[in-house]
Amino acid sequence: MVNFLSWRYRDPEQLLAHRLGVKPAHCTYGPVGGESPIRCIHEAAQRIARGECAVAAVCGAEAQSTATKAQRAGVALPWTPFAHDVEEPKRGAAFQKPLAVKLGVFRPVTVYPFYEAATSAHWGQTPREAMAESGTLWSRYSDAAAQNPNAWLKRRFAPTEITTPLPDNRLIAWPYTKLMVANPSVNMGAAVLLTSLAHARAAGVGEDRLVYPLGGAFAEEPRDYLVRDQFYESHPQNAVLKAVRDFAGENAFDAIELYSCFPCVPKMARRTLGLPSDVQPTVTGGLTFFGAPLNSYMTHAACAMVQKLRGGAGLGLLYGQGGFVTKHHALVVSRQAPRSAIAQDASVQAEADRDKRSVPPFVTDASGKGKIESFTVLFRQGGEVEHGVVMLRTEQDTRTLARVPATDIVTLAQLMNMERTPVGALGDITMAADGVPEWRVA
Repeated sequence: MVNFLSWRYRDPEQLLAHRLGVKPAHCTYGPVGGESPIRCIHEAAQRIARGECAVAAVCGAEAQSTATKAQRAGVALPWTPFAHDVEEPKRGAAFQKPLAVKLGVFRPVTVYPFYEAATSAHWGQTPREAMAESGTLWSRYSDAAAQNPNAWLKRRFAPTEITTPLPDNRLIAWPYTKLMVANPSVNMGAAVLLTSLAHARAAGVGEDRLVYPLGGAFAEEPRDYLVRDQFYESHPQNAVLKAVRDFAGENAFDAIELYSCFPCVPKMARRTLGLPSDVQPTVTGGLTFFGAPLNSYMTHAACAMVQKLRGGAGLGLLYGQGGFVTKHHALVVSRQAPRSAIAQDASVQAEADRDKRSVPPFVTDASGKGKIESFTVLFRQGGEVEHGVVMLRTEQDTRTLARVPATDIVTLAQLMNMERTPVGALGDITMAADGVPEWRVA
């Protein structure tokens, strides 16, 4: 069972097995992470290949939309009682430095912008060009959602609709608007069944409906994003995607699902895979438009991929990601039977670690000059700026985070300049009265 967050149960995998009237030999509840459905499917396939079982189920569900509405209305839901004494899984702030938490950059929506700014600057794009790429890419995700009867938002959004800030599409964390981020307020569930080939045939599954997991790869970054070497690429993502690209060989993928919590993720993945800019990156619709049932989106993507392959596509790629560009898992699936059993060692962690460069020490008491490594600007619900946050390299080659106050309109204007990236800009670091570093453009 994929970990879920909208309602807390004690031993939910056991509760579900009891409800279904089954007693599986292997029954487990997964960790937090958007890549976890692909990891579970991959592990189930490996268990079947080892002869440890003949049938496996991977499932996940969320009811965040109903849970939120009930909480706001003060309505008690007649569900299995909420397990208050079960500890909530660690995520977000639990793995980040206190200064990151104090500045508000400890949630996905406020951390991924660091990758967005750093990658676009590394690729030589102006912020306007990067925004246009995001809008065009996200519009393609909405195209798929518009054709998916299970999607939460079943209509196509034009690129400018996605990128233009409006009252109903407010800026959340620069440069991301509401229509550029995952939408977790959904009610969704999905399940995938895997069997041995012999069991599938004995159950009467036709040859035209067989879909085979061929193999995959996984790797991860440190959970504290501030101890990574840089933010314009992800070594684990690169290692995982290069591994599955090599695994596919000369065969091009006919169908692709690139994880889409925020635009920087599929933009990075597309470049690593060498895919054209007009590639269709989803068979499902993406986490903004199809919906983002927290950890379980890729369970739905796996279902959509099976339907796509049964409809005629030959080779598919499922790429899931979790945390803050932290955990990566990809799986290749096909209508064609594999030549050999699925590999048991799918880790490419060694390759990812080999590419890692030196990491600058993190400090909280910086002063003097600081150069922008990346940045974002946080917004309140009413649309006004809360403050900017810059990630800096100091003169001593250390790393720090600093605040740009909402009153510093000159520095904020430079951060949000659409014609020139502020990455690399030099400014002055001072300590504010509350002990937080602040940065002003030189």
